[in-house]
Formats: sequence, C-alpha cells, structure tokens
Amino acid sequence: MVDSIGTKGGAVTDRRTVPVDPAARVAAVRPVASDAPAVRSAAAEIAVEQAARPPVDTDRVSRIRKAIHDNKFPLSPSTIADRLLAFKLDWKSREPS
Repeated sequence: MVDSIGTKGGAVTDRRTVPVDPAARVAAVRPVASDAPAVRSAAAEIAVEQAARPPVDTDRVSRIRKAIHDNKFPLSPSTIADRLLAFKLDWKSREPS
C-alpha cells in the first residue's frame, strides 16, 4: 500500500508561531571620499587625444580629390577590386608572416 502525501494520521505537528524580535536598522551607506588622484593609462590618454580630433584627415581628402580632378591620381579598377575583395574576405590575416 502507498502512503498518501502529507502528514500521517497519527503524527503530531507543532504549528505554533515563534516570537521574533525586530531586526536592528541598517545604517545608511555613505559615499567614500578619496584623496587619491585617478589613475589614467596610456590607452585612455590616446583615446582622449583621438576623440578630440576628427576621424577624417580633411587635408588629405582634399589633396586626393584635387589629384583625381587633375587626372594625376592613379586609379586602377582591378587594384581597387582586388583590395575590396581582400578586405571582404579578410585575406591579410591569412597570409603567412
């Protein structure tokens, strides 16, 4: 025979509540004041320096535009296509060193 789930017929269970004292209040967290200067790494300094400048060298872009306009800039469609494919397929990372 299988016993049912729960308390058995003859079992005594103590269901009285136990009195509990109130817990003490937790002190509020205060911010920690630090007199130590913030440590800056070389990478952080470079990042700040780079962020101050525009990401495009406008002088170089204008020189290239002028050279293209004057037909002095060598444009080779096959070289451009090869480099675009190499960039797309990530061929540089697979070249032996």
